[in-house]
Amino acid sequence: MKKLFLTASVAGVLLFNSCSTVPLTGRSRFDLVSNDQVLPMAFQAYSTFLTENKTTVLPASNAQALKVKTVGSRLITAVKSYMNSNNYGNLIADYQWEVNVVQNNEKNAWCMPGGKIVVYTGILPITQDDAGLATVMGHEIAHAIAGHSAERMSQEMVAQGIGAAAGVALSKNPKTQSIFNTLYGVGTPVAMLKFSRNQELEADRLGLIFMAMAGYNPQNATSFWNRMSAASAGAQKPAEFLSTHPSDATRIAQIQKYLPEAQQYYKK
Repeated sequence: MKKLFLTASVAGVLLFNSCSTVPLTGRSRFDLVSNDQVLPMAFQAYSTFLTENKTTVLPASNAQALKVKTVGSRLITAVKSYMNSNNYGNLIADYQWEVNVVQNNEKNAWCMPGGKIVVYTGILPITQDDAGLATVMGHEIAHAIAGHSAERMSQEMVAQGIGAAAGVALSKNPKTQSIFNTLYGVGTPVAMLKFSRNQELEADRLGLIFMAMAGYNPQNATSFWNRMSAASAGAQKPAEFLSTHPSDATRIAQIQKYLPEAQQYYKK
């Protein structure tokens, strides 16, 4: 009982001293790790991923890769502009942006902390056009900008009783390295990071703003998510309250609510 009380007390102190707010949305989050700690791990993991998948990474001259990289470049420019104009430029100062396309049938895309992006060719038939691509990539970039990876990692560290100190290289701690590898599925062909429903909807909201600033009409986002819903209609999915992702209907309904805000940033 005494040990349990001590553990709870330590967790409470960590929670109190490690709370911050998500820039842009103001949501309170648990933040135990910093960019200085998580970015080196992300850069190394991304490099490892590219090496292990070098035969399936499309060359820049490939038409699909060129299309994705072009949309990605516009989104990155928009994100930099948004962050700098809202006094959050310091949060992405150490980002090393990179976009790669991988030949893989998975309907997936992801962005690691630090701006390391991968889009799988399997999702391109669903994105269909530049606006669809911007929806997906804007959403994934938003996860990184909102610090969702660090938040998830912080939660896992507390669950496993792992502390973190400023300036400490987490990659040198086998336990924290294992957490990061598990979150991102390092060593497997598909990233495995699972975000909460709140984080997913937060990424939807920010992603709409980013795509709008990049010159893509955010109203097209609902069309993409409807196509994504149809494409996964045959897949067995858990009930929403058992899932880390919002249901398709919830997501689309919430996006409709976010559109007026995003539309203010849209310029053709």
